[in-house]
Amino acid sequence: MSQRGGRKLFNALWVVVGTTLASVGCTAQVTFMGPLPNNNVPEGVPSPAPAATQRYTLPSSSGVTPTGAPSEGGGIIQTGGKHVEPVAGPELNMPMASPMPMPSKGSSSSTIGIMQAGGQQIELVAGPELPAPMLPKPSKVSDSSSNVLPAGGKQWELVAGPDLPAPLPMPSKGAGPGASGFAAGAPAPAGVTSGPDCHGGEGGYGSVPHELNKVSYPPYMIEAPDILFIDTVRLIPKPPYKIEPFDILLLQVAEAFPNQPITGPYAVSPDGSIILGFSYGSVRVAGLSLEQAEAAIRSHLSKVLKNPQVALALGQFRGVQQTRGEHIVRPDGTISLGTYGAVYVQGLTLGQAKCVIERHLSQYVQDPEIALDVFAYNSKFYYIVLDGGGYGQQVFRFPATGNETVLDAVSLINGLPQVASRRRIWVARPAPAEAGCDQVLPVDWMAIVQGGSTATNYQLFPGDRIYVKADCLVALDNWLAKIFSPIERVFGVTLLGTATVQSFGNNGLFNNGLNGRGF
Repeated sequence: MSQRGGRKLFNALWVVVGTTLASVGCTAQVTFMGPLPNNNVPEGVPSPAPAATQRYTLPSSSGVTPTGAPSEGGGIIQTGGKHVEPVAGPELNMPMASPMPMPSKGSSSSTIGIMQAGGQQIELVAGPELPAPMLPKPSKVSDSSSNVLPAGGKQWELVAGPDLPAPLPMPSKGAGPGASGFAAGAPAPAGVTSGPDCHGGEGGYGSVPHELNKVSYPPYMIEAPDILFIDTVRLIPKPPYKIEPFDILLLQVAEAFPNQPITGPYAVSPDGSIILGFSYGSVRVAGLSLEQAEAAIRSHLSKVLKNPQVALALGQFRGVQQTRGEHIVRPDGTISLGTYGAVYVQGLTLGQAKCVIERHLSQYVQDPEIALDVFAYNSKFYYIVLDGGGYGQQVFRFPATGNETVLDAVSLINGLPQVASRRRIWVARPAPAEAGCDQVLPVDWMAIVQGGSTATNYQLFPGDRIYVKADCLVALDNWLAKIFSPIERVFGVTLLGTATVQSFGNNGLFNNGLNGRGF
């Protein structure tokens, strides 16, 4: 047998042994019945001296180190010009072949079986039993043993441990309305006293909505003193309806005078009657149903016309007039619907307010349907604060319509004032009281107006404050003026008094007074 063939056979042998041991789950002690012949030495050439004995590690079953070891000498084989003693050791990361059938059982009581491969007999010896897999012991012991799980030959009691704390919500990356502060590593603008950094993470300023990356506002929340506009699509009174003043009736009469037809809408006057014309007079219909009013009109026209045919319908009742139109949200968060009462709409979106109003009207009318919109946005604003350099601050308020930027806001006040610093401008965005941080977005004014940069031309949201700091030299001058101005005034009064006394003395005023001559 050639050396290459013997080596392949030797490798296949160990694959078979490792696969068998992995399938039966036990340790094996392998004893070779004799060394392999050395067919690679030519005749007449003495065999080389045997090399030092080497130990080879057998693969064991999953996670278990074999405890047995082959006997000395009997398990030494010769391969590749070396003597190799197979000794059980830690598990090797060797590729395992598919499981093979168990060999026939041997005669020994501790022998599992004997295999023959490559001209050698391999005896498989059973080692000690492996311990049963252990489950982790419960961290908490309970008196109750209702939940018992058998595993590994033992009874394990399943006991509920302490509750784990709820995971904390991760902050959203980037920035939208009410998000972002200083970018990572960016210093705060001079003159800003801010709390802990509250920026949105790795997004930096680029993730904040700006001139070329605007976002839509969330659904509009109705607040006082917004003005809502209600249009009635369907507002039909519940039957039986009684005609009331200011209702509009649709009337059509056949066989009327040719030059005085009776057709079209007729309004019920405040006294409860409708006027049919000069030749027909008026008929009182208030408090009547449509059928009763139709009979009353027919009876009245019968005095003038011969057998009149009358058709009457309700065109519009006065409830529509009280519901349709503009409605201001009052300080208590309600809108007035006239005789139908008031509806609370504070903090609702338009869709929610529409459902609430329709549900309220359903108490008085049949299947109401309205259209609701905002007529005037009076509750959402942003602010521009101008620093006076030590002499107060000016605050301007403008309505937030969803499309304003920093440049748009500054243009509404005709640009920056003379005392403003072009390098100390920022947007302060309101944060919840429990956030514990300030949200400040520095504005590069020179880059916006001179270079057309959009990175810091932020989109404004309701509640934003654009703060324009005064120039430091102007502020210093004003500060010094406030310190030295009182001193200058004291010195000025003193010098003025001294000069006045000296002028009187030089003119001999006091001497003339002492001599009694007067002026």
